[in-house]
Formats: sequence, structure tokens, C-alpha cells
Amino acid sequence: MKEKIFLVLKGFVIGIANIIPGVSGGTLAITLGIYEDLIKAISHFFSNIKENLKLLIPIFIGMVLSLAILSNVIGYSLEHYPIPTTLFFVGLILGGLPLLVKHIKGKEKSISNWIVFLITFLIVAVFAFLKSGNAMVDLSNLSIGGYLLLFIVGVVAAATMVIPGISGSFVLMLLGYYEPIINIIREFTKFKNFTSNFIILAVFGIGVLLGIIVIAKIIEYLLEKQPIKTYYGIIGFVLSSMISIIMPLLELEFVISQVIIGIILLLVGMVIAYKLGEE
Repeated sequence: MKEKIFLVLKGFVIGIANIIPGVSGGTLAITLGIYEDLIKAISHFFSNIKENLKLLIPIFIGMVLSLAILSNVIGYSLEHYPIPTTLFFVGLILGGLPLLVKHIKGKEKSISNWIVFLITFLIVAVFAFLKSGNAMVDLSNLSIGGYLLLFIVGVVAAATMVIPGISGSFVLMLLGYYEPIINIIREFTKFKNFTSNFIILAVFGIGVLLGIIVIAKIIEYLLEKQPIKTYYGIIGFVLSSMISIIMPLLELEFVISQVIIGIILLLVGMVIAYKLGEE
């Protein structure tokens, strides 16, 4: 029972990450110590359905709860208290780094490993300097082509959600789908325009599911064939992801009280991630 509660909590944290542009759900899955298990459960779902569901259901419940409960709260926190909110998530990432470093500690430190690290670091760094477009997609009265495009966007978003360091919500923002999807989720949880919103979320969700399965297969292959290089790459993704999270703060006017609270929450986030990662 204790294990299931911790899995729900981890799912809750990952769900929050997928709400916030710049924060990667894949990164937090790694820092919380469940990334490899998630990849294997998704990639080999039908080979051991019962055991895989024991892992996936509590995590899924936690993610759904966080999306339903906090989609409004997180938006409010980022708008009114951006520094403390952001630093809390930086703390969650930092707290999981020791768990990551264990995978490469004492292993071969070849030039090729560091090249992989540099490439993945730079990929996410490029995302940090991209600006989201102002144009938003209209999800009302979608044509067949519109639904097909929504499905493809779901696949792309899922891929970036699974790949550590790249924020699925940030990619959705770049494509103009972030706010429309969030608004649809808000309406759906309040049972507004239930049928049309259900269809939109179902199409998007199927795309997300397919994207997760495909990328999970690829990452599992890399972890099996080149585990050290893969973890060097993952660490590059994770470290660089903090740039994309912190970048928006540089445009803000610093308020001392928010900075102090932010530092406290950063430390709290580190402790939470470290403790959850141990479980």
C-alpha cells in the first residue's frame, strides 16, 4: 500500500510538470527514480499486463489528479508568484541528480560519452532560447484535417514528454496548441461542451499514447545497447532543462520576498525529489 501511495505522489508531480511550459515530465520521472520502470512497462505492456498495470495505474491516477486539481492553481501561481513556483521545480530536478550520477559513477569517461552529453545539452539549450508564438489554434469546429493534425501534435507532444529535458507543454506552446488544450481540459473537468471536448481530448490522447509507445521502445533500446552513453545524454538533457525553466525569470523584476521564499521552496523541492527517488 505504501508503495502505491508513493507511485501516486510521483505521478502527481509528473502531472504538474506537464502543465508548466519548460518543465519536462520525463526529467522528473528520472529524478523521481521511475523512468526506466515506466519505459519498460510501456514498451512491454502486453507481455506482463498485470504487473505493468500495478506500476502504471497509480502513476496515471496521480497525473490525472494533478491535471484536474492544479491546472488552474499552477497558472495562478506562475502568474502571481513566478519565482517561488519556478525555483520549486528547479529544486525537484536538482534533488534527483544524485540518483542519475550513480548510473555513470565509476564508469568509463570516454570522449564519445562527453560528446553525447554536449549534444543533448545543446539541443535543450536551443529550446530555451526559442520564443513561443502568439498564434493560437482554434479547436472549435475542427475539420477531418484539423483532427488529423491534432492527432499528429499529440504524437509530437508525447515524444517530448517522454524525452528528458524537453517540455511537452513548451512544444505545444510553440505550435499554438498549449492554451487551447488547457482550456479544453478545464471545460471538460467542469462538464462544459462535454461531447465535443471529449472527442478533441480523445483524438489528442490517442496521439499522445502512440507517441509514448514509440519513443519508449526507442529509449529502451538505447538503455539496453548503450546504457552509459544514454545516461550521459539524459544528464545533458536534465542539466540543460534548468536553463529553459530559469530563462523566463530573467525578464522579471526580482522581489526580495519572492526570492527568499523561492530559495526555501527550492530546498524543499530538492528534499522531496531526493526522498521520493529513494522510495
